[in-house]
Amino acid sequence: MEVFLPRTLDEALALKAAHPDALPLAGGTDILVDINFGRLRPAAVLDLTRLAELQNWSREDGHLVLGAGVPYARIVTELSGFVALAQASRSVGSPQIRNRGTVGGNLGTASPAGDALPVLAAYDAGIILRSARATRTVPWNEFLVGPKKTAIAPDELIQGVRWKVARGPSSFSKIGTRNAMVISVAGLCCVLDEDAQQVRVALGSVGPTIIRATEAEAFIAAAIKDAGAWADPAVDLPDDKLREFSEQVALAARPIDDVRGTAAYRVHALKVLARRALNWALEERRLRRWL
Repeated sequence: MEVFLPRTLDEALALKAAHPDALPLAGGTDILVDINFGRLRPAAVLDLTRLAELQNWSREDGHLVLGAGVPYARIVTELSGFVALAQASRSVGSPQIRNRGTVGGNLGTASPAGDALPVLAAYDAGIILRSARATRTVPWNEFLVGPKKTAIAPDELIQGVRWKVARGPSSFSKIGTRNAMVISVAGLCCVLDEDAQQVRVALGSVGPTIIRATEAEAFIAAAIKDAGAWADPAVDLPDDKLREFSEQVALAARPIDDVRGTAAYRVHALKVLARRALNWALEERRLRRWL
């Protein structure tokens, strides 16, 4: 096995162009496990941990740009204002894993159980892909094409992600066999975009890839509007609207039975997570009106 140790992004891109089969290594929290267990034996590894260009984040024209190499531990401390992303980052593995693991690695693995991925979907994030040829930004739903499959070209690397900063509450929650160091049975991110008067809900671990519950989103955004709650956060939504929203969220899922849980349990879990997340968001809006 060859190991390439580039010091700059340009050097890494040149190596990827010359060795398209080289496996990119960021935190190594997935790849090294597979190598250690003999499930993976790449001909070459491209170590990206020395690339300063991937380890920064910035705000640009109302957008947040997050480098692919920023570890979860830094997201928790430096991007706490992005509540859903910070919550998802805090739920990833152990402190040691959070110090090594990255959103770029989560995207590269493309597991439907990746904790950061429902958040990026609810943020409507674009994935920044870079090669020696060009740079392009791919919408999250075009980048994630199947279980552990992406639209990345052989000579491309994930440079980062970019999304428009939304004003409004957000949350990430998941269900697993314990609170930490566990692959989720079901995960959900909910974002209320107050300026656009939109609700965005993304689901993880309940389909072959990340799923947006678009019908549920449209239903509850209209219900909030009809009740006058976009204009006045003190307005309560009828209970039947909350129940219908949670049921529509669950209908968006395509779960299976596996060792972590049954499809029926995942459907039930999503109903609970959806209703909780919406209630949290509505309550946060009520509290903010007094600040």
